[in-house]
Amino acid sequence: MKPQTDDLSRGTGAATPDAAWDPMQYSHFADHRSRPFHELVARIPTLSPRRIVDLGCGPGELTLTLAARWPDAVVIGVDSSPEMLAKARELDPDGRVQWVEALAEEWEPAAADGPVDVLVTNATLQWVPTHLRLIPAWFEELPAGGTFAMQVPANFDAPSHRLMRDVAARHPRAAELAPGLDRARSVALLETYAALLLDLGADVDAWQTTYLQVLASEEGAEHPVLEWVRGTGLRPVLGVLREDEERDAFLADYERELEAAYPRRPFGVLFPFTRLFAVAHKTGEPTGTPRGNSPDTSEIPS
Repeated sequence: MKPQTDDLSRGTGAATPDAAWDPMQYSHFADHRSRPFHELVARIPTLSPRRIVDLGCGPGELTLTLAARWPDAVVIGVDSSPEMLAKARELDPDGRVQWVEALAEEWEPAAADGPVDVLVTNATLQWVPTHLRLIPAWFEELPAGGTFAMQVPANFDAPSHRLMRDVAARHPRAAELAPGLDRARSVALLETYAALLLDLGADVDAWQTTYLQVLASEEGAEHPVLEWVRGTGLRPVLGVLREDEERDAFLADYERELEAAYPRRPFGVLFPFTRLFAVAHKTGEPTGTPRGNSPDTSEIPS
């Protein structure tokens, strides 16, 4: 979910000031950003949910695909960014989805005015430091046969994020920049998510995928990895460094590091990106077909 203050998509109560969410910036590389969502949703076993919530819906394009897949369901998109929700409503002139402004930490299934059969949260929980405490409460509120599906990035030790922290650490305002960049502590191991959900009695499908993304690179243009993180992980920095000269100096230093870590090639830039997935089905009378009939389109590394 995008927090009102800062991929914070997706809602958080972070104290660090963050740049406002920019739906246009976030939509860059839309194909790469949407693929994990579709692979997550493909594992949801429910065919006929009554009510679906996309917690951290962002600009809404992906939430609308839930409405298309389950046309008889009430679909609710929740996000903390007014900018993102404005874009979502623009994309949904018929009002097919209910768009709700709320922080992930404060949202409760009871706010949906009825049983939530499917709760999806995609590329959101990394911005919610308390999410390991929230997940059990969300899952317990699902009816029998309900499904909780989550995806979080797990690339915080990749050069893109490590170099961002390194540049911030040598900046004169390092103490102000550090809190907004230390997101790794908010994302747990895949085994932790699986065990948490299994302890709740869920039927759990958990996997990890590293996408080898090829980002287009034009001569003279900004480095594509910098363009990527502008819409997500770099936002805490942009929220602190509001003076143009100060911001430009940071970005120039960071881009030099990225040029070395992710060299440009004739075909573009290779940008590996790891994501964690978990789908937890609540045992009981199913609301759709058995899990064994659900499509399996994601690669699950051993």
